[in-house]
Parts: sequence; structure tokens; C-alpha cells
Amino acid sequence: MDEITLEMFVRQYLGSHGPGTVTFAWQGGEPTLAGLDLFRKAVELQDRYRRPGQMVENTLQTNGTLLDDEWCRFLHEHGFLVGLSVDGPGHLHDVYRRDKRGDPTSALVIRASRLLARHRVDFNTLTVVNRANSRHPLQVYRFLRNVIGSRYMQFIPCVEPKGFEEMPPQGRGIKARPITDGSTDGPEAESSLVTEWSVDPEAYGDFLIAIFDEWFRKDVGRVFVINFEAALGAWMGLPPPTCTLARTCGRSLVIEHDGSVYSCDHYVYPEHRLGNIHRTELIDMVLSERQSRFGQEKALGMPDACKRCRFLFACTGECPRNRFIRAPDGDPGMNYLCPGLRKFLEHISPAMTAMAWGMARGHSARDIARSCTGMRVERRG
Repeated sequence: MDEITLEMFVRQYLGSHGPGTVTFAWQGGEPTLAGLDLFRKAVELQDRYRRPGQMVENTLQTNGTLLDDEWCRFLHEHGFLVGLSVDGPGHLHDVYRRDKRGDPTSALVIRASRLLARHRVDFNTLTVVNRANSRHPLQVYRFLRNVIGSRYMQFIPCVEPKGFEEMPPQGRGIKARPITDGSTDGPEAESSLVTEWSVDPEAYGDFLIAIFDEWFRKDVGRVFVINFEAALGAWMGLPPPTCTLARTCGRSLVIEHDGSVYSCDHYVYPEHRLGNIHRTELIDMVLSERQSRFGQEKALGMPDACKRCRFLFACTGECPRNRFIRAPDGDPGMNYLCPGLRKFLEHISPAMTAMAWGMARGHSARDIARSCTGMRVERRG
């Protein structure tokens, strides 16, 4: 991004907010490829255009391979929260995360975690759950907890429809979308719509279940796993912490290097381009009728099968980018991950019910988990 576009973005973004915290989320590709000077300039511009009563925070999502002492000193000085992409121990991480020469990157990621810790940079881990590492959930979790030292984790399912390079998730006509029966949607299936590295729906559910059981026995109150915290919030009737679990979406827009703005970072396709900040004010694109329709479609396009599901309150149909198959009755808009998500939510329901009930009465989540460990909680009704 050139400096003219960067300055225009920072000015318009801060100008569109009132008092309070304004978050700049820097992602890529790999954002550190843009160079440290771009981020020094960004911080300078944030100080220049910050309005009275505004506090600016920055987050940076990185694979960590380019981090060094200079980067980490900057990140600490300016209070960046870093998301470090780690897909598990080396033999799992390196299946898909290799550099342009084809060399493994796991050693560089471990080095990055040590640098961040040494320079006291706040960081969490983001793990993409793919076809390879989904089969080894406890190896992944224990590596993140014990080796990387992560205390804030997020597990994101890898779901990429074939042809995603050119076509948005719902690009196929309705009749071309398969009807799910929960067993023929995964990457192994000959008729599957997803790439071979995508996670199988059932495997994703099993992955979350295995980690949840260890977390619930040992790590409640010590390790923050947003997938589990979000579920607990749903059982307690709290607002969802992520856009994927909100009833509607449309607040996760993305700006590209040339100033083009798109409806969502999963929908960077020509048909979802809202305009360019060089010609249209950012706030006008965010509040446009077109973007509003995009956000409302998540709720409006939900199939009847989802509306009848007992776990709709916790799932909300998940992310629209994954809703490219049809329900058993032929309705479009069914989520590819549904079998795994339903299996996971069914499994954690007794524990979440107990935790929500106890916390509403002033007990800590950790004490509730301890009291439940080793007990079998029967689901009734």
C-alpha cells in the first residue's frame, strides 16, 4: 500500500468512529512482507488523525517467519497484539506451511514465539484445522500450550471450495450444490466440492471434542480457547465474540493495497467490491444498502433445517462462506461443517449447561469444571 492510500485509509477510518477504542487489524497474505517502515508510518498517521477521546489499538496476524528483534521491539513499544499462525508441531505444521522454496517453516515459528515472549509482546495463536492436523487434536493442543506457551487460542476450520481462486463460495448455481447427508461432503469424497487439504466436517467436530475434554479437565481459567468461550457465552445468552457466530454479519470488511474495499475478507471477489476510498468515503461504503443486504443475507438465507435445530442459538449457521451445500430437503444455504459442529455442540451441552448455571450464581468457571470432572452429566429433555 502506498503512503497516499495508507494516509487516506487511516484518516477515513478514524474519522468514521467516535470516542472509544478503534482497532486496526493488519492481515495479508503475510503483512510483514510490507516492511516495518509501512507500520511505522501507520502509527505516525494514527497519532496525527486520532480524534479526541479515541484510543488506537493494532493487531497483526502473521506466520512469524520474518519476525526479528527489531520487529518485536516495535510491536512491544506500540502495544500491538500479535496473532501467530501455528498449525501444530513440525510434522503437522509443515504439511502445508512451507516457504516459496518448499522448505519447512515450523522452526521459524517457534523462534518467533520465543522472540515475542522475550520482548513482552502480547500474542495469541491461530490454528487452521486442515485435513492433516485434524486427525491429531491433542498433539496440536499440547504443542500450543506446552511448547509455544499459548494461553489464547483460536481454531479455524480450513474450508476451501474447489475453484475458490476465481469463484466465491456460493458461486455455483443451486442445482450444482450437493445435498448433504453428513458423510459425502469431506475432501476424501470423489464428488466433494472442497480442496483436498480442507477439513472433513466430522473430523473437525472430533478435533474440537478431543481438545475440549482436555481443556475442561485441566485448563479452564488457565487457557482461553475462543471456540469454547464463545459456546459458553451462547449458553449464557451473551453476545457472540466473533462475526461467524453473530446472527447477521457485514462488519468485517477488508481494504486491499490499492484502496479497494470488499464486503468481507472471505469475499474478495469482483462481485463483492464496494468501491475504492480514492473515490468513495469509507463510511459510505460501510453503511451502504448493498453492504447491509450482504450482512442480512446470513439470517435471511438460512434453510429451514437450521431454524429447527436445537443448537441454532450457539451456531447461527456459522460463517456464510461455508454455507454452500443443500440441506436434506434440498434447501440451499446449509453449512458444510454442520455435521461436525452439531456433534461438537451436542457433546459439550451438559458441561456448558452446568457452567452457565453455576456462573449465573456466582461460581467460577474453573471451580465448576473441577466439580464436574469425573462425573457423568446426563442430558435430559
